[in-house]
Amino acid sequence: MDFIYLGFVIFLFVLAISDLWVGVSNDAVNFLNSAIGSKVAGFKTIITIAAIGVFFGAIMSNGMMDIARHGIFRPEQFSFQSIMYICLAVMVTDIILLDVFNSLGMPTSTTVSMVFELLGATFAFSMLEIAGGESGLGFADYMNTEKALSVIMAIFVSVALAFFFGMLIQYISRLIFTFNYRHDLKWKIGIFGGIAATAIIYFLLIKGAKDLSFMTADVKAWIASHTWELLGICLVFFTLLMQILHFCKVNVFKVVVLIGTFALATAFAGNDLVNFIGVPLTGYDAYLDYMASGSTDPDAHMMGILNEPAKTPLIFLFLAGIVMVIALATSKKAHNVTKTEISLAKQDEGDEMFGSSKVARSIVRWSSSVANGLKAVTPLKVRAWAGRRFNTEDIVIEDGASYDLVRASVNLVVASLLIAFGTSLKLPLSTTYVTFMVAMGTSLADRAWSRESAVFRVTGVLSVIGGWFVTAGVAFTSAFIIAILMHFGGNVVAVIIVIAGLAALIHNNIRFKQKNEDLNGDRDFHEILACKDTAKAWELLSGYVGRNEASFLNGIAEQYRKITDGLIDENVKVLRKSSEELKREKTKLKNLRRKETLGLRQIDTEEGLRKSAWFHQVFNNMDQLYYSIRRICEPAYEHVDNNFSPLPKQYASEFTASRDKVIGIIKGISDICVNGNYENLRQYDNEITSLQTEFSDMRKSLMEDIQKKNINLTVAYLYLNLLQESEQMTIELQQMSRASRKFQQG
Repeated sequence: MDFIYLGFVIFLFVLAISDLWVGVSNDAVNFLNSAIGSKVAGFKTIITIAAIGVFFGAIMSNGMMDIARHGIFRPEQFSFQSIMYICLAVMVTDIILLDVFNSLGMPTSTTVSMVFELLGATFAFSMLEIAGGESGLGFADYMNTEKALSVIMAIFVSVALAFFFGMLIQYISRLIFTFNYRHDLKWKIGIFGGIAATAIIYFLLIKGAKDLSFMTADVKAWIASHTWELLGICLVFFTLLMQILHFCKVNVFKVVVLIGTFALATAFAGNDLVNFIGVPLTGYDAYLDYMASGSTDPDAHMMGILNEPAKTPLIFLFLAGIVMVIALATSKKAHNVTKTEISLAKQDEGDEMFGSSKVARSIVRWSSSVANGLKAVTPLKVRAWAGRRFNTEDIVIEDGASYDLVRASVNLVVASLLIAFGTSLKLPLSTTYVTFMVAMGTSLADRAWSRESAVFRVTGVLSVIGGWFVTAGVAFTSAFIIAILMHFGGNVVAVIIVIAGLAALIHNNIRFKQKNEDLNGDRDFHEILACKDTAKAWELLSGYVGRNEASFLNGIAEQYRKITDGLIDENVKVLRKSSEELKREKTKLKNLRRKETLGLRQIDTEEGLRKSAWFHQVFNNMDQLYYSIRRICEPAYEHVDNNFSPLPKQYASEFTASRDKVIGIIKGISDICVNGNYENLRQYDNEITSLQTEFSDMRKSLMEDIQKKNINLTVAYLYLNLLQESEQMTIELQQMSRASRKFQQG
């Protein structure tokens, strides 16, 4: 039966490779965003520096492997078979969890999932052992509750600390350098660069060096006893170096950002590598010990060997680093760096990726009140001085960048230090949440959250924190259930679960590719924003607007058909689904308007002003079309859901004929928007006018039936609303086609 456990170990390593690849693809944006968001260097240069950092961090990560070996459970209380089942439960859950969260588009964290999967599986086996009642031990004897609690608290507290320190350090940095950071640097830049570089050296080399596999005890002891001397030397050296670079006309902020990119990539690999290979290596070490013992009973051989410090062979760390570097260099998702963080941290206006929530509105309202209170007690001269330091009129920012180099420097240095500090304490922090929260803190301190965007960005922050709780709960519960199934089903169930895990892995890869394709779908918008040629920008914007209008109209036509068919056929499921889809459509329409407005700024100012009125007229018509569909759907859904009398066949028949004409016109206008022949929109004017007359005549006929009491009033009111809104749709279509033609043709 030993070959089964060998198969389990091989399966664990297959999942480890997959986790390494997908993990880097998902998380690369965390350490690339600041460098690319500030346009500090070319993409290949940034990737090269990050790749070196990832490789270096992977080699340094040996000490973090103890988290998976004995950080959550007490291995001496578990048999080899139980440890293998725990490892399998964790890795299978991780794959399934990633698949589910990718499908739902929800944020997740490899660190949080790994910790809570270990907790869930360990809790399951601990509960079973205690229920057996033979040992007389409690949960504290099976689970390392103290260490587990410290890990959980570290992850949770890191979110708050990252936001606070990001905000505080950015505020101080902005007061020192202002938005016109190139002015009057003198000695300040040398000290800033020296402190940043020294802090990175301290946490990444001095703190991390003790965990390098090839470090001797004597060297570690010497570093520990000469820490302050080394720090002093580094501070003086880097301060002088940065000052000399400044005198040589080198932008020190760019140097700091590139060093910070290296540091954060190193911290990411050193901290998160345990999430990907820590559990498989634990299973591998357990298997080696079991085979060396010569035991024939996997349920009797105890795993106290795992209490020893991890001594991961350098070859495993080296190979893991290679996989991470290849993933970083070749993954399409790693290259698609225009993500949530840049959108939410953007210095000027951008398309908001999150909606508004009641909690966010309350927080923004409360924060505004507190800010106004602090403002009232702050001396006028201090407020005036701070206002001058935060004057954005003279902001120095690279072409196409989302924010300047000062904020990018703070983002990278603070995030890398927090993660590296957690690594030095053997506490796995969530790279995703730390970098995200630091970016949110710095953007808030930079006053990038205006009154118009604050509520959306607070909602985004709350969504990330909410994702943390959901990830934790699902990871714990899933691993718990799988571990229970393995315990009672034995190797047969374990094999079945392994096969299911492989199937989920294949499905996840397919879904992952689909998601990458979806992420590339809005590339045209970013191409417009990056275009400096106004003529080219207009050409791109014209096609972009046309395609969006066509997509919107096709959606409206489809919803119009489904809703009216659902009403006539009394299909409540169709109406319920349409109602939910229309709620989401409102947010999409709002974000689309913001994007296209930003795109309109890229064309010639005079031309943009002339076209602006027609552009907003088109969107107003689109809004009204949307609301007409909503006003048709809501009463129809309520009517059918209450099981009221159906629409008479006579009315249904005459309405369907006119409705199909409306849908035909919508489809025709949509096709014209795609091919760009806007002059052809005139051909629908007479057809639309004729349809308006048809709906008007049907409405008059209905009023006569109501007067003669030939129809149920509830049905009559519903049908009257349907006719009025359909007629209103034709009016909006007519106005939209005219405005769209004016916008496109001038």
